[in-house]
This record gives sequence, C-alpha cells and structure tokens, in this order.
Amino acid sequence: MTPPASGPRAAGPLPLRALPVGEHGLLIELASAEDVEALHAELLRRAADGTLPAVREMVPAARTVFLDGLADPRALGADLATWHVPPLTAGDRPAVEIPVRYDGPDLAEVAALWGVTPDEVVRRHSGTAFHVAFCGFAPGFGYLTGLPEHLHVSRRETPRTRVPVGSVALAGPYTGVYPRSSPGGWRLIGRTDAVLWDPAREPAALLAPGTTVRFVPVDAPVPAPRTAPSPSDRIPEEPAR
Repeated sequence: MTPPASGPRAAGPLPLRALPVGEHGLLIELASAEDVEALHAELLRRAADGTLPAVREMVPAARTVFLDGLADPRALGADLATWHVPPLTAGDRPAVEIPVRYDGPDLAEVAALWGVTPDEVVRRHSGTAFHVAFCGFAPGFGYLTGLPEHLHVSRRETPRTRVPVGSVALAGPYTGVYPRSSPGGWRLIGRTDAVLWDPAREPAALLAPGTTVRFVPVDAPVPAPRTAPSPSDRIPEEPAR
C-alpha cells in the first residue's frame, strides 16, 4: 500500500486496497487514519444522496473501513479507486465540548513524561482540537487523535483492574474517555460526568467517527456536555494500542 504523503492531501483518488470478505463484505485498507476519516465522510455523503450502493453496515477503524451487506463488493471495490475524495476539514465535523476535572492519578506522571508541569499538561490537552478517528472497545468509546507525536505516551506497565467511568485517559496517539468502569492501562489525567453512551438517547453515542472534541477544564462539578452546532454485561477488553 502506498504510504501517506506529507502535508495536506489534495482532493483525488485515495491510495487504498479493497478486499472482498465473504459474499457481501468489503474491507478497505487505507494509508492513514486521516484517509479513513475522509473516505468514511465520502461514503456517508454518497449514502445520503443515494449514489452509494445499498450497504447494511459501515465500520471505520484505525486504517480500514469495513462495509457489509453489499450486493456486489468487487464492483464497489474497483469503483473506489476512481473516486475523488476531498480531504476532511474541521468545518466538516460537528463539535462536542466535554468539561473535565484534570485531577487524574497519572497527571503528574504524564507531566514528567512530557517534561512540563501538570498545569501545562492541562493547557496543552484542553487547547487541542481532537477528533474521533474511530470507535470501539466498548459502546461509546472513541479513539481521539490530535496530540502531536512528541506528546504520545505509552500505556502503564501494570494495568488497573478498575478504571472509573468517565476517566479521561491517554495511550499512544490517542485520548479516550471510558464510557463505563472497566480494567485498563491507559494513563488517567482527568474525569468527566459526560455520558458517553445512553441507549435512551438518540443517537446513543455522544461521539462518532469524525466528531471534533474539545476538553474544557473545570473546577466545579461537571455539567452535561455541550454539542456545538454543526456547520453543514461482559467486561470489555483493554482499548487497543
């Protein structure tokens, strides 16, 4: 597969590999998480305007998009290589603000790894416009990217047996918010009362692939998350690296 080019990508065909899976599935491998987001957005646009073949399920991940329920996966796979896919811009994504108390047990450790003070960790983290690259691990859990590479941190050597619901955590290139209590090895820097997953809500998930997320530091009890206007019981496994 062709590696991603440096700098912003111009609109045009994406470097990808399309692999039929069974009779009705198609796995699309891409060069980067940004390409996944751009293709997922284009698939949603074409589905909305009726130019995408009927599909039952669409699942973006770190470097892939899986489509299921297609009548002719091979035909769509061949067609994808000709699509002109515009790069995703911040204006394409709805924005969500999540209030956070930055008092996590690993905050000082993250500050040491970054070579800054805990207050500077809060400033940098809350000053970053994150976006949801993909979802997984547990209902409502989004893998948020946005921190520069030199601020990526490894997971804890010894995972916790219980991470409280609402914990805001870092691991590798990702930030995440635990939607439920579970075991976990990500580094905890804060907590929120935002409800990431509510089956009685429509949509049930607060975060979806492509969503822009900003964390707002607060000292008082955390209010409900605010969604900005858009321009246009098994114990789960540890989140992936």
